[in-house]
Amino acid sequence: MPELRRDPIIGRWVIISTERGKRPTDFATVPVGKSTAFCPFCAGNETKTPPEVYSIRAPGTGKDTPGWRVRVVPNKFPALQIEGDLNRQGEGIYDKMNGIGAHEVIIETPDHEKSLGDLDEANISEVLLAWRERMIDLKRDGRFKYILIFKNHGEAAGASLEHSHTQLIAMPIIPKRVSEEIDNSRKYFEFKERCIFCDIVSQETADDVRVVAANEIFLAIEPFAPRFPFETWILPKSHEAAFEEIDRRGIDLLARLLKEILMRLDMALNRPPYNFILHTLPCQGDNRAWYHWHIELIPKLTKVAGFEWGSGFYINPTAPEEACKYLREIAITSLKR
Repeated sequence: MPELRRDPIIGRWVIISTERGKRPTDFATVPVGKSTAFCPFCAGNETKTPPEVYSIRAPGTGKDTPGWRVRVVPNKFPALQIEGDLNRQGEGIYDKMNGIGAHEVIIETPDHEKSLGDLDEANISEVLLAWRERMIDLKRDGRFKYILIFKNHGEAAGASLEHSHTQLIAMPIIPKRVSEEIDNSRKYFEFKERCIFCDIVSQETADDVRVVAANEIFLAIEPFAPRFPFETWILPKSHEAAFEEIDRRGIDLLARLLKEILMRLDMALNRPPYNFILHTLPCQGDNRAWYHWHIELIPKLTKVAGFEWGSGFYINPTAPEEACKYLREIAITSLKR
């Protein structure tokens, strides 16, 4: 029988539609491929992007030249632009402001053929370090209220360029989805004097039916009420509100767990397209006691259609417990321990 499940953080309901019979093995996808078209993100093409704002590179190599391992550049076609004033205005009952923000691209590797999951742990650590350093820098700009980091991997997930990269957008408002998480987390904290994310970590660890992998600092789970098949969350085990406060040991252990999860998904689903999103503490305000940063990783296996748009519900044909069991049983032999 189908089952309705309620997400405990924002109160969203999902339908686990077991009657649709989607088992994990039914989701093998056509793997994300690579073309031979010109790529501005490849080593040697540094002049084809805006000048870099941050890089990790070999000693003795100059800015905007080959020799980098991770490179951050402004997006050539930004959703928001960094110059100017917000100029908030009212137009009758409507509100508007200038599209001020920062839109950057973190190019994760000079190798066009490699995905994030193909990189070794040290390289993934450098990508995470770039996230942290750019967030710390952009938080100094008082116009920005939120910094969102996200990845679109594969055309079906919205990637316009195949070369492995993450995007960062700093914006003058807090996104509605994040506001919902913060507001409901605060209500939970006011009632129970505990962080709801910490309680999720505690219960999932005790139940051990949706935990895909874990290490000393981080936990990867299939959430209780996932919107999509194989939706996977990574959370710090202890209470951490702001991603940019992560230390180097945390970066290395997060890189290890992220690589493991990407490898498991690649092996289970034949290298699927996916999105992931980093939700962290806003740049301003006092939400530290009840908010808890986390990564949401979503393989693109099903489509959002009229029912989802009209109702706000999601239909997921695979129970998270079954997805978790399938991912856990995959033998990972090449992961450095």
